[in-house]
Amino acid sequence: MNGVDGEFADAVIAGFRGTPKSVSSRFLYDTRGSDLFEQITELEDYYPTKAEISLLDRYSGEIAELAGAGVRLVEYGSGSSRKTDRLIEALPSIASYVPIDISDSALSQAAARLIARFPDLAVYPLHGDFNQRIDLSAVPDGKTTLGFFPGSTIGNLTRAAARDFLENARPLLGRKSAFLVGVDLKKDLNVLLRAYNDREGVTAAFNMNLLVRINRELDGAFDLEKFVHEAVWNEDEGRIEMHIRSLQVQSVQVLNQRFDFAEGETIHTENSYKYSLEEFQALSRAAGWEPLRSWTDENGLFSLHYLGPAS
Repeated sequence: MNGVDGEFADAVIAGFRGTPKSVSSRFLYDTRGSDLFEQITELEDYYPTKAEISLLDRYSGEIAELAGAGVRLVEYGSGSSRKTDRLIEALPSIASYVPIDISDSALSQAAARLIARFPDLAVYPLHGDFNQRIDLSAVPDGKTTLGFFPGSTIGNLTRAAARDFLENARPLLGRKSAFLVGVDLKKDLNVLLRAYNDREGVTAAFNMNLLVRINRELDGAFDLEKFVHEAVWNEDEGRIEMHIRSLQVQSVQVLNQRFDFAEGETIHTENSYKYSLEEFQALSRAAGWEPLRSWTDENGLFSLHYLGPAS
């Protein structure tokens, strides 16, 4: 079938053949998925974005003082880049901004908005998966490089993968670098579950959009009325899990292949690990970073961590 995204097709076919069925969360972020996620961040019950913005509003001056002048700012999973304005405004004589995102449309829109707001800002958008190898060779160096990984996106990675990601970021960002990471904290279970099962149903639409994408791009035959969104807490793993649950026994065709679903069987689409401050600091040290400063909002919902390379 012409025009099929081979990577997406391979991930879906392999994921549906596995037990349990699963598809990586990065495939939730097509253009529609990215738009829906931006809507999620505005919801009353979804606290991470609001809490992180409040921290950046309050502490961007301290962050800029730690980073110094002439910074090359590299943002992983930049999306709309709307949190980044706070850092760009605070960082003195910023050398350049490098947003990295899997969505071309999100990159182009964010770059256009920031260039309009900061006409002198050098912006170097990089399209790609931040879990893959990133090449910064075409981006001029700054006096230092500050990595920025907001939104607790690191929570979408297993703890082992999060450690690998942090470890791999050290040589990419360079010897004279630092890393600012947003991390969601462990908290009351009711607060967590409301954030991923919002009353407006936007998170459900975001999750179910994976099936819409499969139908559109992979000649899928999912009947969305026969599946539902589900978000649950896994106590043993310390994470929220998102699933798409089959409401009945059924078979679905994808790329001329048949996949059988039992009643109640799920497609596991996303994890969101939660940490204590001490847990994330220990993870950072294991990956070769030294925790230099951390900040939490007044309700203890979210945290920012400023890491420097361990000597």
